[in-house]
Amino acid sequence: MTVLDHKIDFAVVLSVKKANPNGDPLNGNRPRQNYDGYGEISDVAIKRKIRNRLQDMGEAIFVQSNERNNDDFRSLRERAEGNQELQKILKSKTVSSDEFAAVACKEWVDVRSFGQVFAFKGSGATGVSVGVRGPVSIHSATSIDPIDITSMQITKSVNSEPGKEKGSDTMGMKHRVDYGLYVFYGSVNTQLAEKTGFSLEDAERLKQALITLFENDASAARPDGSMEVHKVYWWEHNSKLGQYSSAKVHRSLMIESRSDEPRSFEDYSIEVNELENLKVEILDGL
Repeated sequence: MTVLDHKIDFAVVLSVKKANPNGDPLNGNRPRQNYDGYGEISDVAIKRKIRNRLQDMGEAIFVQSNERNNDDFRSLRERAEGNQELQKILKSKTVSSDEFAAVACKEWVDVRSFGQVFAFKGSGATGVSVGVRGPVSIHSATSIDPIDITSMQITKSVNSEPGKEKGSDTMGMKHRVDYGLYVFYGSVNTQLAEKTGFSLEDAERLKQALITLFENDASAARPDGSMEVHKVYWWEHNSKLGQYSSAKVHRSLMIESRSDEPRSFEDYSIEVNELENLKVEILDGL
């Protein structure tokens, strides 16, 4: 594999229709909002979806969710020890952080992409505490306009525990965003890519994961078709540091609503202000 030798910036425009894109557990699982009423999807939730897509592509993933686990390991410690080279390092009296990080980055694509903190107790007084900084950074997604949230009360037809009357656990609330257009940005740092071994092939896999971000992601809160990637904007610079800062590149994407009450992707206008000597690849979501 060829290690990435040039900076990359990207942006993803997605829509939410009658779904809860990212519930806030501290607010009754209502869709996340900032203080100005704009919707948000955390960077952690976005990375989870990217990991799931890479896993669907057959890539080895270190941080797997329990419901999508494709091996017999039930913890990160067990998955690390499942690698023979890492197992030897964990059992040794002296732990080489650089060696541990190199093996982990080679084994798992999400480690060499997003980085990872490995903090495991070792035998006796030894242990491992290794931090890997990943080259791929992801911003939280933010809606273009303030979002409207609809809440409804739901009930179960049976009790969880035996009893003649319905218990309090038979009642609940469900929340959704009626419609919202969101955008999130990201970049790939070449200096960190050299350290983790993030390659040109990994960058292409990341691009495909972004295009298909919500495939195989349906749930009760996010029914099939309720979340859609419309556009992926992909800028590849011609040098390691890039011709422009990520902030300037991301700012070149202009999204404005053309309606007082936008209810579809067509209600928005999207333009990209071209930057000299920096072309943008515009891809449709699937």
